[in-house]
Amino acid sequence: MTHHDAIAASGHPLVSEAAIEILKQGGNAFDAAISAGFVSSVVEPALTSLGGGGFFMAHTRDGKSKIFDFFSDTPGKGLSENNLEPHFFPVTVSFSGSDQDFNIGLGSVAVPGTLKGFLHVHQTLGSLPLHQIVQPAIHAASDGVHLLEQQAHFLELLEPILTMTSEGKKLFCPNGHYLSYGDLLKNSDIADFLQNLVFDGTTYYDGKLARQIEQDMKKGQGLLTGEDLSQYRVIERFPVSSSYRGYTFQTNPPPSFGGSLISMALRELEKFQLDFNSHLSSDYICAHAKVMLAVEKNRHLVHQNNDDGEQKIFSRGTTHLSVVDSFGNAASMTNSNGEGSGYIIPGTGIMLNNMMGEDNLHPDGFHKNPAGLRVSSMMSPSLLLDGDKVVLVIGSGGSKRIRTAITQVISLIVDCGLGIQDAINFPRIHWDGEFFQVEPGFPPESLNALRKLGLVNEWTEKNVYFGGVHGVMPGIGGGGDPRRGGAVREL
Repeated sequence: MTHHDAIAASGHPLVSEAAIEILKQGGNAFDAAISAGFVSSVVEPALTSLGGGGFFMAHTRDGKSKIFDFFSDTPGKGLSENNLEPHFFPVTVSFSGSDQDFNIGLGSVAVPGTLKGFLHVHQTLGSLPLHQIVQPAIHAASDGVHLLEQQAHFLELLEPILTMTSEGKKLFCPNGHYLSYGDLLKNSDIADFLQNLVFDGTTYYDGKLARQIEQDMKKGQGLLTGEDLSQYRVIERFPVSSSYRGYTFQTNPPPSFGGSLISMALRELEKFQLDFNSHLSSDYICAHAKVMLAVEKNRHLVHQNNDDGEQKIFSRGTTHLSVVDSFGNAASMTNSNGEGSGYIIPGTGIMLNNMMGEDNLHPDGFHKNPAGLRVSSMMSPSLLLDGDKVVLVIGSGGSKRIRTAITQVISLIVDCGLGIQDAINFPRIHWDGEFFQVEPGFPPESLNALRKLGLVNEWTEKNVYFGGVHGVMPGIGGGGDPRRGGAVREL
């Protein structure tokens, strides 16, 4: 394998290409990841948006790691108690095997953090000017991009949400018919928005756009206020660290609980002897199954709330990217827009999130929390280090399956000696509280051993349900998850 200094892995070829393009122009991994993030919000509109939230794990060449938390806050600052009756409504989304209801509408919108997060990371760690960073996204938005199969599939699922408003219809039904595979998706409004952002610093956190949002929210019984927007802050945190078989694992700390659950799983997994051939024997699947059962039993230690309702969440609205440069910097970023609220900030082409309508994020009931609290998440951009050297940059989309996907890929690389792409391609299992959900590809004796531990539901194909891990091993190569259109580019 050739030695590559700069590598990007994401869920879309144009996203990975944008990262490499910025590295070619002399930018660092942080410039590259933020530029790719802007592109992602244009070309993966069903998964992410500048009106959503996310987390950015940065590891600098001097060996320091930091998490930038720009996830959503609960809205409603400045509203009186009797104004807290938000309006959202369910839409039914049909996808293979089951229908699901999601809450959308203006009342489902939480305070968005993505745009502020991108700008904050760029100001803190970037080296290139902002106009260079947003150029690839402006280009993609104004020229348009042809929908890949994966993106077309996500758009198809979310049709009732994306076409809720006239702005949505304009964007996703440009010629009177809903966009599908191969069609050109153009978003000239977002191109203009990004031009203005560079030209005079216009965001939606203050000024005219913030006033417009507040007005629309009042009309549509949303809770997001101008005060929420102007007071939103990116939070810098230290990652939570744990060890796994001599390596250091760094991940997203509380209030998000995904990272702590992965750390717990790795601690449990260390109790099992796995060797280079174990992934093909029943040892591998049984070790992971036992770990999942143990984590499920002890997860209350991490996450105090009762979130049994979480199984039914369709949180496909998440995407991840991993980037390393030749200077020794590494970036791991996970972003989400939930399924989108249907509401597009007028004239910007930016759809706001529906994080307040996600029942798994609000186990105690909707809008029970005061305004201005950071919402919890399962997102876990992570790093694996050998001493002070980064050996793996990793993260995933996929709601509850984020933690099991990341744990399995790490184990396949560290314990079983698989290369990163093989580890990502390998079939996964996930304990959902009732069944072991299992992708095809395990030997029959492994499945028989698994049945002794619990009920097994065998899938007929690998599926986005099982996450979308995109990772990079510095100096070695990258891996993109075929379940979610994974694309790796190298310099």
